[in-house]
Amino acid sequence: MSAASDRIPVTILTGFLGAGKSTLLNRILKDPAMKDAAVIINEFGDVGIDHLLVESSGDAIIELSDGCLCCTVRGELVDTLANLMDAVQTGRVKPVKRVVIETTGLADPAPVMQAIMGNPIIATNFDLDGIVTVVDAVNGSQTLDNHEEAVKQAAVADRLILSKRSLASQETVRALQARLEALNPRAALMDADSAEAGLAGVLVNGLYDPATKIADVGRWLHDEDEHDAHHHHDHHHHGHDHHHHAHDHQDPHDVNRHDASIRSFSIVEDKPIDPMALDMFVDLLRSAHGEKLLRMKAIVAVSDRPDRPLVLHGVQSIFHPPSRLPAWPNPEDRRTRMVLITRDLPEAFVKDLFDAFLGKPRIDTPDRTALNDNPLAVPGMRF
Repeated sequence: MSAASDRIPVTILTGFLGAGKSTLLNRILKDPAMKDAAVIINEFGDVGIDHLLVESSGDAIIELSDGCLCCTVRGELVDTLANLMDAVQTGRVKPVKRVVIETTGLADPAPVMQAIMGNPIIATNFDLDGIVTVVDAVNGSQTLDNHEEAVKQAAVADRLILSKRSLASQETVRALQARLEALNPRAALMDADSAEAGLAGVLVNGLYDPATKIADVGRWLHDEDEHDAHHHHDHHHHGHDHHHHAHDHQDPHDVNRHDASIRSFSIVEDKPIDPMALDMFVDLLRSAHGEKLLRMKAIVAVSDRPDRPLVLHGVQSIFHPPSRLPAWPNPEDRRTRMVLITRDLPEAFVKDLFDAFLGKPRIDTPDRTALNDNPLAVPGMRF
């Protein structure tokens, strides 16, 4: 297994049709930090970087005038990544330090994520570093109402970039921001016109930062206590830490059904976890309910090496090869922390499944009967 620092970080840039992905990409490409990057797009006609090309678009790998490389996706994304890696390893193109994949506006991001993590060769050489989603401030709410792909693009993002704010009313912007924060409370929300959004740093979002050799938990995984204080003030149930986000408590008529089906929640465990229990939990979750697991990110204290945390990163049934960090990012906080984004998969069910593998005693609460009768439950397993 390659160390995470040996893999090339990949950022997926997504967003619905007309959101402004190409405009943002143009700005980011001008950052000198992108001179050793490669950009993968579906068709040159869909992306406004034609003025940067210095070679014919008929070539598979094209050098841009600012030093970046650009690849076209003529078939499977896996083939494009493999061809890029082969070209780098054989010296046909210069070394690449980062890859940016711009999806089409109608793309479900999950297959793109799976292409990076699911193929053994690709996963050995590339590391999914994060998802950046551009949302149109003018049409964003209507797009979320009408297109499930747009909801998933926002739900799995590490960063949500709000474009065209100057063209929308303050009331429209506030309503959209509130909806995005309810849909994905852990994503950083940024203005596309800000200086920060146009820099290469906006692409660094993932589980592992090669520059610092630590898990980037500060960005993608909020501390549970701070998150609760900000989002849940008074919502504490039976001491079991089943915290529900804002959209769980809104009137169903005020929330699109796609939004209401998606939940973001975290699991925090103080004691180191037995590796076999962790493996069984993850294997059962992704094999039995993978289609409902939009994303999972975790830093785990494992009992065989509690001083070296394990990093997990998965989407649906596909998980990236796990990696061990050399040390904890914060030596004083060695808790296991998992962030899960699910669709039609109850938070209580996932947490109870996790507790079952850890051998924790069942806590009787009013919702246990419903959980035991839930068809999502694993046959033969009772809580």
